[in-house]
Amino acid sequence: MTVTPPTTASESHAPAPHMAGNFAPVTDELTAYDLPVTGAIPPELNGWFLRNGPNPRDAATAHWFFGDGMVHGLRLEGGRAVSYRNRWVRTAAFTDGARPVDERGHRNLAAGVANTHIVRHAGRTLALVESSFPYEIDCRPGHELETIGAHDFGGRLTTAMTAHPKTCPTTGELHFFGYGGPTPPYLTYHRADAAGELVISRPIDVPGHTMMHDFHLTAGHVIFMDLPVVFDRSRPGMPYRWNPDYGARLGVLRRDDPYGEVRWLPLDPCYVFHALNAHDDGDQRIVLHVSRYADFDDSTPAHLWRWTIDLVTGTVAEEQLDDQVCEFPRVDDRLAGQLARFGHATVGELPGTGPIPGALLRYDLRTGVAVRHDFGPGRTPGEAVFAPADDRPGGPGWLITYVYDASTDTSDLVVLHSEDISADPVATVHLPQRVPYGFHGNWLPDPVR
Repeated sequence: MTVTPPTTASESHAPAPHMAGNFAPVTDELTAYDLPVTGAIPPELNGWFLRNGPNPRDAATAHWFFGDGMVHGLRLEGGRAVSYRNRWVRTAAFTDGARPVDERGHRNLAAGVANTHIVRHAGRTLALVESSFPYEIDCRPGHELETIGAHDFGGRLTTAMTAHPKTCPTTGELHFFGYGGPTPPYLTYHRADAAGELVISRPIDVPGHTMMHDFHLTAGHVIFMDLPVVFDRSRPGMPYRWNPDYGARLGVLRRDDPYGEVRWLPLDPCYVFHALNAHDDGDQRIVLHVSRYADFDDSTPAHLWRWTIDLVTGTVAEEQLDDQVCEFPRVDDRLAGQLARFGHATVGELPGTGPIPGALLRYDLRTGVAVRHDFGPGRTPGEAVFAPADDRPGGPGWLITYVYDASTDTSDLVVLHSEDISADPVATVHLPQRVPYGFHGNWLPDPVR
């Protein structure tokens, strides 16, 4: 293995929880080759596993969500762990010190931190944060995750872009939204076609600026979550607060009528960062699975819930499916917006919670049964992504995640068989430095030749 040696980051006294332990940033961009492996990497896995997350470059940030984006990438090919590299996303804020709002109060949508997700659409790999434009990353052979620049869809995108866009597996369209800003409209729905051209940008009237992190897509509908976490510029750190008096509701828009009515349906006050999946159940029912918080407090856990929308009665049935704490729910992306029997979620650490047993959960959404993989004492996984073994949506594959080991202060990439996750890992790739806790990523397979 060839590796550029890291340096050691200095530690301040009593760092904030989101700057301590494995939340603390790493200080070096590394490139390492021919990484050691325990077990055997499936030879079908040829591509990049990329994960994004906050990694403040210079000083402590006021909140975990605010650190500069850093992409950690592992290249798998022919049963080998070919290379690992980590690179900051060179946004305008990173390179030029640009501010999201200038001295005249104007928003600069290129001045985000691009630290939340990384997706591929229409040949572009995009690093995302919900407050700004996406940034394109270079994943071509011979390139090392360099930043190409802000992507505004040829000047057509004039709002921020959610970090959780949805790609329709049938049409290839990318559905997303932008929220926020000091004045209405606080929400805009966008759609890009399979070629990457932005073809729809439709403002949606909502009564206030709420933190709308994720949304839902089905074959026939787009569903927005207008939940009671409202913007409050007077708050230090995260400028949002829990306000159940705002109310909670789901907004249903037909995909075949993107400029038509958004139908709003009430539900109990709660908060959702992440949706697992959604599907249409006949013509008049929509089923959603979410990781749901009872409120917006650092100590509130999330659990898997099912919401069933009845478009005839205009009601939402709400049901908790499991009492295990879970976050970062995912599904085989080839079934996004369609009926999927299985999904998975992560049991891990959040700032201030302290060490908890790290695990992955695989849910049978038909029966409600959850199978668990425990990583062992002091070993904590991040979000796991699904990598398919063949071309059958919902078929066999692997779950891939970075796992931090507190006893050695190191990280591994771990591969589990999706249909037998309680078994020992299929492969464990030992990384040259730890990967701090982060947010979201994807398996980006090589194009079929």
